[in-house]
Amino acid sequence: MRRSGADDKILSYNDVVLRRSDLDILGGPYFLNDRIIEFYFSYLSSCYPAKDILLVPPSIAFWIMNCPAVESLEDFLEPLHLPDKKLVIFPVNDNDDVSKAEAGSHWSLLAFERNANTFVHHDSNRGINKWHAKRLYNAVVGFMSVCNSASDASYLECTDSPQQVNGYDCGLYVTSIARAICSWHGSGEDKDKDELWFSAVKEQVTPSTVAGMRCEILSLIRGLMATK
Repeated sequence: MRRSGADDKILSYNDVVLRRSDLDILGGPYFLNDRIIEFYFSYLSSCYPAKDILLVPPSIAFWIMNCPAVESLEDFLEPLHLPDKKLVIFPVNDNDDVSKAEAGSHWSLLAFERNANTFVHHDSNRGINKWHAKRLYNAVVGFMSVCNSASDASYLECTDSPQQVNGYDCGLYVTSIARAICSWHGSGEDKDKDELWFSAVKEQVTPSTVAGMRCEILSLIRGLMATK
């Protein structure tokens, strides 16, 4: 008889494989893992399929931040076509141990907008991931432009980013803010490069909407499972 367990595969979506344990995480007040964030980023990419938007999976963002050699990083980043993107969203994790997969205890979000030539860091817990976000920014900023002589994009710490009200919803804030930014980018409205997406994030990312993301992602996964 086939054994059912937490590692059972329940869904393959694009390049993401979800396990039964991921449903357990979404069903309770738990810290989101890499797979769930990668799944939702992949889903957002399907909702906003424009070629100028890139939502970077957690494993790739982590490798960029921790790559030991610039030469290796250049080859690694080439397939991402970063200079062609107008919007790039990175999840940031505070894992300091490259030997441990899916470690860390906090997620935040770093987003690049080309018209403003700016990286913005959104942290739902008083900016405690700022050091990690700056590491990621310093690692990738030189690869964002086609021309090496172009000025590097600036870094902005969003000091009024929506704040979590517990110790485990940081990953949900990342997914919610990513959705709000993608919606803002895809709206087609004239965009003030000084304001960027801040109003949209404030309006769309609240404790109640973030709390609802658990059920929303869970329902999305179950719906996709039912169609397989």
